[in-house]
Amino acid sequence: MAHALRIERNALLLDLDRSVPPAFAALVERRATHEPIAYITGRRGFWTVDIAVGPGVLVPRADSETLVEAAIDRFQDKPPATMLDLGTGPGTLLLALLAEWPDAQGLGIDRSAAALRYATANAHATGAGGRARFVQGDWAAAIAARFDLVVANPPYVETDADLPPEVRAYEPAGALFAGADGLDEYRRLAPTLRRLVAPGGAAILEIGRTQAAAVTGLLAREGFAVVCRADLGGRPRVLVATCI
Repeated sequence: MAHALRIERNALLLDLDRSVPPAFAALVERRATHEPIAYITGRRGFWTVDIAVGPGVLVPRADSETLVEAAIDRFQDKPPATMLDLGTGPGTLLLALLAEWPDAQGLGIDRSAAALRYATANAHATGAGGRARFVQGDWAAAIAARFDLVVANPPYVETDADLPPEVRAYEPAGALFAGADGLDEYRRLAPTLRRLVAPGGAAILEIGRTQAAAVTGLLAREGFAVVCRADLGGRPRVLVATCI
Protein backbone atom coordinates (compact mmCIF):
# COMPACT_ATOMS: atom_id res chain seq x y z
CA MET A 1 0.00 0.00 0.00
CA ALA A 2 2.80 2.43 0.83
CA HIS A 3 4.37 1.70 -2.55
CA ALA A 4 1.08 2.30 -4.34
CA LEU A 5 0.65 5.58 -2.47
CA ARG A 6 4.29 6.52 -3.19
CA ILE A 7 5.03 7.24 0.43
CA GLU A 8 7.26 5.71 3.10
CA ARG A 9 5.85 2.85 5.17
CA ASN A 10 6.28 4.91 8.34
CA ALA A 11 4.08 7.64 6.88
CA LEU A 12 1.36 5.10 6.15
CA LEU A 13 1.49 3.69 9.68
CA LEU A 14 1.21 7.17 11.14
CA ASP A 15 -1.80 8.05 9.00
CA LEU A 16 -4.00 5.10 8.02
CA ASP A 17 -6.91 7.30 6.99
CA ARG A 18 -6.12 7.30 3.28
CA SER A 19 -8.01 6.39 0.13
CA VAL A 20 -6.96 3.18 -1.62
CA PRO A 21 -5.19 4.14 -4.89
CA PRO A 22 -6.32 2.46 -8.14
CA ALA A 23 -2.95 0.72 -8.59
CA PHE A 24 -3.19 -1.20 -5.31
CA ALA A 25 -5.47 -4.01 -6.52
CA ALA A 26 -3.14 -4.95 -9.37
CA LEU A 27 -0.20 -5.09 -6.97
CA VAL A 28 -2.13 -7.39 -4.65
CA GLU A 29 -2.97 -9.67 -7.56
CA ARG A 30 0.72 -9.94 -8.43
CA ARG A 31 1.58 -10.82 -4.85
CA ALA A 32 -1.20 -13.43 -4.80
CA THR A 33 0.75 -15.32 -7.47
CA HIS A 34 3.77 -15.32 -5.08
CA GLU A 35 5.77 -12.76 -7.03
CA PRO A 36 8.43 -11.43 -4.61
CA ILE A 37 7.51 -8.14 -2.98
CA ALA A 38 10.94 -6.77 -3.95
CA TYR A 39 10.14 -7.40 -7.62
CA ILE A 40 6.78 -5.67 -7.26
CA THR A 41 8.21 -2.57 -5.59
CA GLY A 42 11.51 -2.76 -7.48
CA ARG A 43 13.59 -2.27 -4.35
CA ARG A 44 14.91 -3.99 -1.24
CA GLY A 45 16.65 -2.35 1.70
CA PHE A 46 19.93 -4.03 2.70
CA TRP A 47 22.20 -2.89 5.53
CA THR A 48 22.34 0.90 5.01
CA VAL A 49 21.71 0.95 1.25
CA ASP A 50 18.65 0.64 -0.95
CA ILE A 51 19.09 -1.90 -3.74
CA ALA A 52 17.07 -1.86 -6.98
CA VAL A 53 16.09 -5.39 -8.05
CA GLY A 54 13.85 -7.10 -10.58
CA PRO A 55 13.38 -10.31 -12.56
CA GLY A 56 16.68 -12.06 -13.22
CA VAL A 57 18.29 -10.79 -10.01
CA LEU A 58 18.57 -12.48 -6.62
CA VAL A 59 16.62 -10.60 -3.94
CA PRO A 60 18.90 -9.48 -1.07
CA ARG A 61 18.28 -11.39 2.18
CA ALA A 62 18.59 -10.06 5.71
CA ASP A 63 20.70 -13.13 6.60
CA SER A 64 23.38 -11.86 4.20
CA GLU A 65 23.91 -8.84 6.45
CA THR A 66 25.81 -11.29 8.67
CA LEU A 67 28.59 -11.19 6.09
CA VAL A 68 28.75 -7.39 6.26
CA GLU A 69 28.94 -7.54 10.06
CA ALA A 70 31.71 -10.14 9.89
CA ALA A 71 33.71 -7.99 7.46
CA ILE A 72 33.38 -4.89 9.64
CA ASP A 73 34.56 -6.84 12.68
CA ARG A 74 37.45 -8.42 10.77
CA PHE A 75 38.74 -5.07 9.48
CA GLN A 76 37.85 -2.83 12.40
CA ASP A 77 41.50 -1.83 12.97
CA LYS A 78 42.41 -1.23 9.33
CA PRO A 79 39.72 -0.95 6.65
CA PRO A 80 40.42 -2.76 3.38
CA ALA A 81 41.56 -0.63 0.48
CA THR A 82 40.45 -3.08 -2.20
CA MET A 83 37.52 -5.49 -2.35
CA LEU A 84 36.32 -8.19 -4.73
CA ASP A 85 32.71 -9.40 -4.76
CA LEU A 86 32.34 -12.71 -6.61
CA GLY A 87 28.81 -13.26 -7.87
CA THR A 88 27.89 -9.68 -7.07
CA GLY A 89 24.32 -9.82 -8.41
CA PRO A 90 22.81 -6.33 -8.14
CA GLY A 91 25.89 -5.22 -6.15
CA THR A 92 24.36 -5.96 -2.76
CA LEU A 93 27.39 -6.91 -0.67
CA LEU A 94 29.91 -4.70 -2.42
CA LEU A 95 27.82 -1.54 -2.18
CA ALA A 96 26.96 -2.15 1.47
CA LEU A 97 30.67 -2.49 2.26
CA LEU A 98 31.68 0.52 0.18
CA ALA A 99 29.15 2.55 2.18
CA GLU A 100 31.03 1.52 5.34
CA TRP A 101 34.50 2.32 3.97
CA PRO A 102 34.40 5.50 1.84
CA ASP A 103 38.07 5.24 0.87
CA ALA A 104 37.82 1.68 -0.48
CA GLN A 105 37.59 0.57 -4.10
CA GLY A 106 35.59 -2.46 -5.21
CA LEU A 107 35.25 -4.84 -8.15
CA GLY A 108 32.12 -6.94 -8.69
CA ILE A 109 32.05 -10.01 -10.96
CA ASP A 110 28.93 -11.79 -12.22
CA ARG A 111 28.00 -14.05 -15.13
CA SER A 112 24.65 -12.30 -15.57
CA ALA A 113 24.53 -9.22 -17.77
CA ALA A 114 21.11 -8.36 -16.32
CA ALA A 115 22.48 -8.44 -12.78
CA LEU A 116 25.39 -6.21 -13.74
CA ARG A 117 23.04 -3.62 -15.22
CA TYR A 118 21.30 -3.44 -11.86
CA ALA A 119 24.64 -3.33 -10.05
CA THR A 120 25.90 -0.42 -12.13
CA ALA A 121 22.69 1.54 -11.58
CA ASN A 122 22.76 0.78 -7.86
CA ALA A 123 26.36 1.95 -7.58
CA HIS A 124 25.45 5.34 -9.01
CA ALA A 125 22.29 5.58 -6.90
CA THR A 126 24.22 4.89 -3.68
CA GLY A 127 27.00 7.33 -4.52
CA ALA A 128 29.63 4.64 -5.10
CA GLY A 129 29.76 4.94 -8.87
CA GLY A 130 33.33 6.23 -8.85
CA ARG A 131 34.59 3.48 -6.54
CA ALA A 132 32.79 0.42 -7.85
CA ARG A 133 33.55 -1.38 -11.10
CA PHE A 134 31.60 -4.32 -12.49
CA VAL A 135 32.77 -6.94 -14.98
CA GLN A 136 31.00 -9.90 -16.54
CA GLY A 137 32.88 -13.12 -15.92
CA ASP A 138 32.95 -16.66 -14.54
CA TRP A 139 33.97 -16.19 -10.91
CA ALA A 140 37.60 -15.04 -10.85
CA ALA A 141 38.76 -16.78 -14.05
CA ALA A 142 40.09 -13.56 -15.60
CA ILE A 143 41.25 -11.85 -12.39
CA ALA A 144 44.99 -11.57 -11.77
CA ALA A 145 44.97 -8.95 -8.99
CA ARG A 146 44.86 -9.53 -5.22
CA PHE A 147 42.43 -7.88 -2.82
CA ASP A 148 42.33 -7.09 0.88
CA LEU A 149 38.82 -8.50 1.11
CA VAL A 150 37.12 -11.08 -1.10
CA VAL A 151 33.42 -11.72 -0.48
CA ALA A 152 30.96 -14.11 -2.08
CA ASN A 153 27.41 -15.27 -1.65
CA PRO A 154 27.48 -18.11 -4.19
CA PRO A 155 24.62 -20.43 -5.15
CA TYR A 156 24.36 -23.02 -2.36
CA VAL A 157 20.88 -24.53 -2.57
CA GLU A 158 20.49 -28.25 -3.30
CA THR A 159 18.86 -28.89 -6.66
CA ASP A 160 15.88 -30.73 -5.17
CA ALA A 161 15.43 -28.41 -2.17
CA ASP A 162 11.88 -27.51 -1.17
CA LEU A 163 11.75 -23.75 -1.69
CA PRO A 164 8.90 -21.26 -1.30
CA PRO A 165 7.14 -20.59 -4.62
CA GLU A 166 8.25 -16.94 -4.67
CA VAL A 167 11.85 -18.17 -4.74
CA ARG A 168 11.71 -21.22 -7.01
CA ALA A 169 9.28 -19.75 -9.55
CA TYR A 170 10.72 -16.24 -9.80
CA GLU A 171 14.34 -15.87 -8.74
CA PRO A 172 17.13 -16.92 -11.14
CA ALA A 173 18.05 -20.59 -10.78
CA GLY A 174 21.67 -19.80 -11.59
CA ALA A 175 21.94 -17.71 -8.43
CA LEU A 176 20.31 -20.38 -6.25
CA PHE A 177 21.18 -23.96 -7.14
CA ALA A 178 24.57 -25.66 -6.90
CA GLY A 179 24.19 -29.37 -7.46
CA ALA A 180 22.79 -32.23 -5.43
CA ASP A 181 24.51 -31.17 -2.20
CA GLY A 182 24.65 -27.42 -2.86
CA LEU A 183 28.46 -27.41 -2.77
CA ASP A 184 29.39 -27.35 -6.45
CA GLU A 185 30.29 -23.65 -6.55
CA TYR A 186 32.31 -23.81 -3.31
CA ARG A 187 34.36 -26.59 -4.90
CA ARG A 188 35.10 -24.24 -7.79
CA LEU A 189 35.74 -21.20 -5.61
CA ALA A 190 37.95 -22.62 -2.88
CA PRO A 191 41.02 -23.35 -5.07
CA THR A 192 40.96 -19.81 -6.52
CA LEU A 193 40.75 -17.81 -3.29
CA ARG A 194 44.33 -18.06 -2.10
CA ARG A 195 45.70 -16.29 -5.18
CA LEU A 196 43.06 -13.57 -4.80
CA VAL A 197 43.56 -12.65 -1.13
CA ALA A 198 46.33 -10.14 -0.42
CA PRO A 199 48.69 -10.66 2.56
CA GLY A 200 46.81 -9.82 5.74
CA GLY A 201 43.49 -10.04 3.94
CA ALA A 202 40.51 -12.36 4.20
CA ALA A 203 37.87 -14.16 2.19
CA ILE A 204 34.36 -14.13 3.67
CA LEU A 205 31.73 -16.47 2.27
CA GLU A 206 28.05 -16.95 2.96
CA ILE A 207 26.95 -20.57 3.40
CA GLY A 208 23.79 -22.59 3.88
CA ARG A 209 22.96 -23.50 7.46
CA THR A 210 24.11 -27.14 7.12
CA GLN A 211 27.28 -26.47 5.12
CA ALA A 212 29.75 -25.08 7.66
CA ALA A 213 31.77 -28.27 8.12
CA ALA A 214 31.92 -29.16 4.43
CA VAL A 215 32.94 -25.69 3.22
CA THR A 216 35.39 -25.25 6.10
CA GLY A 217 37.05 -28.47 4.93
CA LEU A 218 37.33 -27.17 1.37
CA LEU A 219 38.93 -23.93 2.58
CA ALA A 220 41.25 -25.65 5.07
CA ARG A 221 42.65 -27.82 2.29
CA GLU A 222 43.62 -24.62 0.49
CA GLY A 223 45.57 -23.35 3.50
CA PHE A 224 42.99 -21.16 5.22
CA ALA A 225 42.18 -20.82 8.89
CA VAL A 226 38.40 -20.58 9.12
CA VAL A 227 36.03 -19.08 11.68
CA CYS A 228 32.26 -19.55 11.45
CA ARG A 229 29.81 -16.79 12.30
CA ALA A 230 26.11 -17.35 13.02
CA ASP A 231 23.22 -15.19 11.84
CA LEU A 232 20.64 -13.62 14.16
CA GLY A 233 18.74 -16.91 14.22
CA GLY A 234 21.78 -18.73 15.57
CA ARG A 235 22.36 -20.62 12.30
CA PRO A 236 25.86 -20.95 10.77
CA ARG A 237 25.84 -18.35 8.02
CA VAL A 238 29.29 -16.98 7.22
CA LEU A 239 32.86 -18.32 7.08
CA VAL A 240 35.79 -15.95 7.57
CA ALA A 241 38.93 -17.42 5.97
CA THR A 242 42.44 -16.09 6.46
CA CYS A 243 45.70 -17.50 5.08
CA ILE A 244 47.72 -19.54 7.55
